[in-house]
Amino acid sequence: MTASTPPAPPFRDPRLPFAKRVDDLLARLTLDEKTAFLHQFAPAVERLGVAAFRTGQEALHGVAWMGPATVFPQAVGLGATWNEDLVRRVGEAVSREARAMRARDERVGLNVWSPTVNLLRHPLWGRNEEGYSEDPRLTSAIATAYTRGLRGGHPTYWRTAPVLKHWLAHNNETDRDTSSASVRPRVLHEYDLRAFRATVEAGAVAGVMPAYNLVNGRPNHLSPHLGRHLRTWTEEDLLVCSDAGAPSNLVDSEHYFDTHEEATAAALRAGVDSFTDHGTDSSRIVARVRGALEQGLLTEADVDTAVRRQLSVRFRLGEFDPEHDPHAPATAEDVTAAFDTPAHQELAREAAEQAVVLLKNDGVLPLAPDARIAVVGLLADECKLDWYSGTLIHRSTPLEGVYERFGAERVSFAEGVDRVRLRTAAGTFLHVLPSDGAADRAAGTEGALDPALLAGRTDLPPLTTDATGTELALVDWGEGLLTLRAPDGRYLSVAEDGFVRASADQPGGWVVQETFRLEPHGDGHLLRHTGTGGHVRVAADGVKVAAPDASSAASAAADAPEVFGLVVTERGEDAVARAAAGADVVVVVAGNDPHINGRETEDRTTLRLPAHQERLLRAARAANPATVLALTSAYPYALDAEALPAVLWTAHGGQAAGTALARVLAGDVSPAGRLPQTWYADDADLPGLLDYDVIGSRQTYLYFEGTPLFPFGHGLSYASFAYADLSARAEAGRVSVSFTVTNTGDVTADEVPQLYVRAEDPSVPRPRRELLAHRRITLAPGATADVSFDVPSSALAFWDVALDRWRLEPGPYALLVGASCEDVRLSATVTLDGEPTAPRPVRERGLAAAGFDEQSGTEIVDLTKTAGDAVTPVAGRTGELLYRACDFGAGVDGVTVSVAGEGTVEIALDGGPAPVVLSADTPASGPYAYTELRAALAAEGVHDLRIGLRGSLRLAHVGFSGRGSGAGRHEGAGHRH
Repeated sequence: MTASTPPAPPFRDPRLPFAKRVDDLLARLTLDEKTAFLHQFAPAVERLGVAAFRTGQEALHGVAWMGPATVFPQAVGLGATWNEDLVRRVGEAVSREARAMRARDERVGLNVWSPTVNLLRHPLWGRNEEGYSEDPRLTSAIATAYTRGLRGGHPTYWRTAPVLKHWLAHNNETDRDTSSASVRPRVLHEYDLRAFRATVEAGAVAGVMPAYNLVNGRPNHLSPHLGRHLRTWTEEDLLVCSDAGAPSNLVDSEHYFDTHEEATAAALRAGVDSFTDHGTDSSRIVARVRGALEQGLLTEADVDTAVRRQLSVRFRLGEFDPEHDPHAPATAEDVTAAFDTPAHQELAREAAEQAVVLLKNDGVLPLAPDARIAVVGLLADECKLDWYSGTLIHRSTPLEGVYERFGAERVSFAEGVDRVRLRTAAGTFLHVLPSDGAADRAAGTEGALDPALLAGRTDLPPLTTDATGTELALVDWGEGLLTLRAPDGRYLSVAEDGFVRASADQPGGWVVQETFRLEPHGDGHLLRHTGTGGHVRVAADGVKVAAPDASSAASAAADAPEVFGLVVTERGEDAVARAAAGADVVVVVAGNDPHINGRETEDRTTLRLPAHQERLLRAARAANPATVLALTSAYPYALDAEALPAVLWTAHGGQAAGTALARVLAGDVSPAGRLPQTWYADDADLPGLLDYDVIGSRQTYLYFEGTPLFPFGHGLSYASFAYADLSARAEAGRVSVSFTVTNTGDVTADEVPQLYVRAEDPSVPRPRRELLAHRRITLAPGATADVSFDVPSSALAFWDVALDRWRLEPGPYALLVGASCEDVRLSATVTLDGEPTAPRPVRERGLAAAGFDEQSGTEIVDLTKTAGDAVTPVAGRTGELLYRACDFGAGVDGVTVSVAGEGTVEIALDGGPAPVVLSADTPASGPYAYTELRAALAAEGVHDLRIGLRGSLRLAHVGFSGRGSGAGRHEGAGHRH
C-alpha cells in the first residue's frame, strides 16, 4: 500500500486568487521568518519550499551592474525622444534581458528599481541623467511607457516588477540625507506628486523607493503621503523599498530618532516594507525589528502588512507558479533568444537616433557626402557609461560612427588632451612601466550586487620615475578636476594599497579613484588624489599616495608629497586647430564624463562648459568657421551658440551612440529629439539648488519669465512643417483639439506636435504655459497628418489651498499648438465651466499655516513626526506669510494661534487696524510641544491677512472666534490647550 501524497497547500494552488494565496502563506510563516523578510535580502524558508528573494535590480536604461547587457541611452535621453511607443519597447527589451540574465545568474533580480520619475527641476542636480523631464506630464508619460514595457503584457504575471524612484521632491545631492525640501501644497500636488500619480494609476508599477532627503522637515522614509496618496491610486499592493542605508540615516545622520528601534518602527508603520541597509547583512535590521516588537513599538500585524506586500509582488512575478509563468525562459535557446538580440541592437540604435536634438542649424547640416571632416574633442572617441549602466557588449564612439559612415580616409581626429610629463624635484619624470603579462580585465564584466565594493587593480606595476618619463594625456573636466591617461589608454588610479598605477579603463566607481588636482606650490605643483585626499609622493618602492592625515613628524616626513613640475609637450587646442584647418567641416564633440563633476553624490556648480573644452571649441572655430558642436552630456549647458553654425545635443546614447550621431550628421536620419528641460542662458537664471518652490521662484518652463538659451520642447529638423486647421472645443467635461501637420520639406522626418494650455484670467499664479499632450509622428515629404488630442477638463485644474483640494476655475483658457513651448503655431481659446473663486472660509475653518498664497523667509517643517505641516522662519530672518481673500463673515473678535517654540507672531489685515502681536516666551519641551496663544482681533468681511514670524517657533494653525461662533478651532495632533 502506497502512502498518498499530501495535498499542496493553498499558496501553491494557481487556481486561487493571489490575495488568498498570500494570506495562506503569510499564516504559515513564523514571526521570526516574517521579520527576516523585511530586509532587502529575504532568506529562504526551506520547510515551506520558499526561495530566497532580493528586492532591487537597477535597470534604468538597461540591466545594470550584473555584467554585459544591452545599453540604451540615458534616461534623460529617452525623455528627449518624446516617444512613448519607443520607450515601451526599450522597457520590454530590458525586462526580457533581465529574465534571460536571471536564468544564468540568480543574483539578477526581477524587482527592478526603475524608472526615476524625479522631475528635472534644477539642471545642476547631479543625477539629472536619471530623470526624464522637468515637466510632470511628460515624465509620467515616458515613465508609464517604460514601466509597461518592464511589466510585460500578460494579464496575470509580470516580467519584472518596477519600483519608481525617488519619493519625493528630490533634486539635490548636496547634503542629500540631511537637507529638507520645503514643498508648499500647490507644488506638492501640481508638480511633485503628479508625475508619480499618473504612472501608478496606469497600473504597471509595483512600488516606490523613498528618497534620502526630507520633505517639510520629515524624512521621506516616514512620508505620510505614502498612505494618504500613493496607496489610494491603485488597488494593487505596492512594495515600498528603502534606499540604501536610509533606515540607519534616521538616527545616524538625520538624528530624527534616538534609537534605531524607534526609527525602524516608524518607517515600517509609515509604509516602508523592505529595508535596504548594511548590504547583504540582515542581522541588524532583524534585531531592530525584534527590539521594536519587544518594546511595543510594533505589532505582528505591522510586520504582516509589510510582508504581505512583498509576497504580493513575488506571486505576480510567477515565483510560486513556475509552470505557468509565461516569462521564464525554459531552455538555453530561450535565454539566447532574449539576450543581446539583433532586434535589441537595432532598438538601441533607434533609441539613440531618436534622442538626438538639433538645437541650431544655419545650413551646415546635414554634411555633404564628400566632406572632409575633422572629429575633435574630449568625447570624440568615447562611449561613456554612467553609474547605472550595464557592461557594454557593443561600442560605438562618434569617431567610429563617422569613420564608418563617411570613410576613414575623409576623417581626421584630434582628441584635444594636453600632453604632459610630470617632473620630480630630483629632475626625473613619472614613468609608467609596461603591463606585460597582465590580463585585460574590464570592471563589471562578472557583475556585482554592489559595484561600490569593487576594488582597484593591484596586479599591475606601480608608477616609478626615470630620466625621460612617460607622456600622459591630461584632461581638466572642470573646476580643476583632472584625469591622467597613459599611452596604452589606461588611466592613473589608486588601489587600496595606496600605489598609483595606470590600471583603469575609465574613471568610475562609487568613489572615483582616477581623478587628481594640481595645486600650486612654490615653483611647482602638488598632485592631490581626490579619492583619498592624499598627495602623490615618490617612494623607493613606487609612486604612491601619502596618508592625508599623517599624525607624527616622522610619518609626515616619510609621507612628504612630491613637488612636480608640469612640462607640457602639446596643448590640446594646438592639435585641434591643426585638424580643423585641414577639413571642410569640424565636429567638436564635447560634454561630460558621467562619473566626474555632476553625478550621484555630487551636484554641479555651474552650467558652463569646462574651461578645457571651451579652449578646444574656440580653437576649432578660429581655425574653421564651419564648426558643429555636438554635445554629449547628462545635462544642459550654457554656451555661446550665436557664434556656431550648428549645435546638437544628445545624452550619453549607450552602445549605439556613435553610429546614431553619424547617421544624423549625414542626414540618413532627420533629428527629431526635443528638449525635455529648459536650457538656461546663464547661472544667474537659476534659483537656489534647495529652493523647491517652482511657483514662487518662477522655475522651469512653466513659470520662468526670462529668455532661455533653448526652450523646453525645442528641437529642429532637416524638414519643415506647416500647422493648420485648428479646431478646439470644450464640452461634456472634455477639451478636444484637432489640427493638421504637413511636411513641407523634402525628406521624411519626425515631428512632435505639442499642446499647451494657459489660464487667461487666473485668480492665482498659474503656468505661463503647461504641456497637456504631445505626439511624435513620421511624415514623408508632402504628407499631412491629422492630429487630435482629447483631455479631461480636470487636467486644467489647480490645487486650491483655500479649499485644500483640486478646483477647476471657470473662464477662458488659451490652447497653444506648436513645436515647442515657445514656438507656437496655432492658438484658440475655449471657455470652461467650473467652480467660481470664493473667499477662504476662515471664520469656520481657520487657516492651516502651510496653506499660504505667498511667503518670504519661511520654510515648511513637520507638524509632528508622523503627519502634518507647520511653518517656521528661516534662521536669522523674519518670515512673512500672505493669505488672500479671508472671509470673516459677520465678524470675529479673537484670534488663536497654535505654536511651538519661542518667538512672536504678528497678524495684520490689509486695510485693518494695527497688527496684533502674540509672543511665545515659555521654553518648549520640544519642537512638537504646541500651545495656543490668544488675542483680540476685530475683523469682518473679506481681507487679505498677513502673518509675520520671528524667532525659533513653528506656526501650525490660526483660528478665529467671537460673535457667537466657535470658529476656526484646530484639533491638531500634539497640541496643549
